[in-house]
Amino acid sequence: MAITRKNIQPEALAAPSRSGHTLYSHVVSVEGRRLIFVAGQLARDRAGNVVGKGDMRAQIRQVGENIKAALAAAGASLADIVKTNTFVTDMDEYFRHVDVRMEYFGPALPTSTTVEVRRLAHPDFLVEIEAVAMTG
Repeated sequence: MAITRKNIQPEALAAPSRSGHTLYSHVVSVEGRRLIFVAGQLARDRAGNVVGKGDMRAQIRQVGENIKAALAAAGASLADIVKTNTFVTDMDEYFRHVDVRMEYFGPALPTSTTVEVRRLAHPDFLVEIEAVAMTG
């Protein structure tokens, strides 16, 4: 069986670009036994604006929605997630909002790594989550 790779930039997500250069793919879909890799998602709306400045709960929800949109663009769903990596600026605050995380990732019960970091790509971001999903 041939394996093919498709990079996807969903219309529902802000374009990851700077100075006219695309910085990364929001989604990489690998055909065969399809693996789908979703780049770390931040709390940005479709226009690239920060959602939930200072509000980790709102940011977790926006990140979940971004991952859901990215997976849908690749023909997958949240239930197909097999691995998440989460980066947070405050571990204690993050764990106050596990219920929101579970709304998005609970049904799949993926493997998960969560790490506290000093800062993300911009000081207004409090959480970033990347995901790997498998279908077919």
